[in-house]
Order: sequence, then structure tokens, then C-alpha cells
Amino acid sequence: MSNYLSRRRPEWDELEKLVQRAKQSIDSLSAEDLGRLDVLYRRTAVHLAQVATRTRDATLLKYLNDLTAGAHAIIYVTPRKGVGGLFWPFLRDGFARSVVRTARFQWVSLALLLLGVFIAYAAVQHDPVAAYALMPEGENRQLGATREQLLEALRSGREQSEGHKFAFASFLFQHNFKVSLLSMATGVLAAIPTLFLIFYNGMILGAFTAIHHGQGIYAEYWAWILPHGITELGAITLCGGVGLMLGHALVCPGPLTRSESLRRAGSEALLVSLGAGVMLIFAAIIESFLRQSYLPTWSRLMFATGTAVFWILYFWRGWKLEPTASARRE
Repeated sequence: MSNYLSRRRPEWDELEKLVQRAKQSIDSLSAEDLGRLDVLYRRTAVHLAQVATRTRDATLLKYLNDLTAGAHAIIYVTPRKGVGGLFWPFLRDGFARSVVRTARFQWVSLALLLLGVFIAYAAVQHDPVAAYALMPEGENRQLGATREQLLEALRSGREQSEGHKFAFASFLFQHNFKVSLLSMATGVLAAIPTLFLIFYNGMILGAFTAIHHGQGIYAEYWAWILPHGITELGAITLCGGVGLMLGHALVCPGPLTRSESLRRAGSEALLVSLGAGVMLIFAAIIESFLRQSYLPTWSRLMFATGTAVFWILYFWRGWKLEPTASARRE
């Protein structure tokens, strides 16, 4: 028996080291290490059966049993992941892929938003009084405001403390989240309210832009709105696309029942809305801290450009990955 143990001990020691490394971090094992772990596990399982018939050494049997159980857990048991372990893969590419899968609704949402922008801009340029009908109630940057008044409004809030800016970020997130949630939730009403909400949000932006352009404020206006607006409007557009998708699932369920069609659309809608929520958080932080800062116009425009490039590359990566992921699922 001692000769048997001396021949097998190096393999057991090697397996024990691999198991310990895997318990600390499975990522520390290479593909070769994992292959070796599998081979040693199977051999040690055979050794355990052989030893059990040759000896009553309880200590040895317990050692081999624990060793094979540890290796089995690493090979066959799915490792438990914390919230961070689940959320990071979603942020890395899961969100982008979900947007790609629902792209046709997102493009319609974006088209509606831009259509509202252009129509409202043209309307205010043609008849400035139209701004009164388009701008929200209580907005003081209306027709008749001087250039100085508009610039003062764009530059306000820069002297606020960090605490005030943090509170402002919370308020902005709540406001934008309500708008986005309303766009999504009304999708179950055949998406008709969603269409109007997206279009109207675009009209507000168009009228707001026309008011500032009418006073010759161009670069500073876009440096004020784009750093946070690219992310914020992107998230609102995605939520609008979710509402359109839910409406389509209800109106055109195809061979499915309406409840089943909504259920399937809802699972995809949840992924997009989670990602859009993260976008809204970042947009609120940017709006309250960067927009309310003393950064010069060129720095703000550079930041906005970087933001646009980031989101383009992010969703482009999702577009590249999604066909591969679909092929693996099939």
C-alpha cells in the first residue's frame, strides 16, 4: 500500500494546488490548467475507489474524498456571482446587444425625436410666437429674453457647493427617470402616448434651440447642452423605443397570444431599461457637476465629442458581438 501511495501522492499534491488556486480565483487557471485539473480529478476519483477497497485509513479516505469533492465543485458547479459579477458583464456588452436586438424600434424612436426637433425649430424660426405653445409652463427662457438674460441662465449655478450639485443631480435623475418611465409604460396603450411623448420632447429641444440661436448664441449653447444631452437624450430615446416595442407586441402579436407576446417583449425591455437607467445616472452627474462648472466652451465641446464617440463605439461593439452570440445560442 505504501508503494501505491508514493506513486499517487505527486498527482494528489498537484490536484490540491490547482484546487486551491481555483478557489482563490478561477481566472488564475489557464486553459491548460483547467484541462489538467479535469484529468487529475478523474484519476483521483478512481484512486479513491481503489483506496476504499484496500485500507480503512479514515484520514486518507477523508483527504481524497475532500479533494475530489473540491475538484468536482470547480468543474461542474456553476460559480456563484455577486451583484457586481452579474452586472459588469451586462454593462460590458449585454446592454449594447439588447439595444441591437431592438434596433428597429430604437431607430423609429430616434427619428420621431429628431422630427420633433426640426419641426419645432422651423416653426419658431418662421413664427417666434410658436415658442410660447411649445415650451413648458414656467420656463423663463422664452421669446423676448435678451441675449444677456439667456447667457446668464446658461452660466448660472456654477458657484453652487458640491452638496447642492449632488442634490441637483438627484433631482435631475428623478425627473428624467419619470419621463423615460412614462415613455416605456405607455407602450402598453398601443404605443400611441409614447409616440406623442417622444415627438414632444423633440419639439421642446427644437424650440429651446431656436430661442438661443435667435439671439446669436451657438457655441456656448451647444457646449451647455451636449455634454449631458447626448447621454440623456440617448437614454430617453431608448426608453421610447422600449415603449414602441411593447406597443408593437400588443398590436401585432403574430402567432402568439397578446400576453405571451408582451411577456417576451418585456424581458428584452427590462434589459434596455436597466441600461438606460445607468445612462440617466451618468447624465444627471454630468449635468449637475460638469455643466455647472467653470470649464471653458472648448473643453465642454471636447467632452461632448468624447461622449458621442464612446457611445458610438459601445453600441457598435454590441452590433459586432450580437450575431456571434445569436449563432452560439442556435
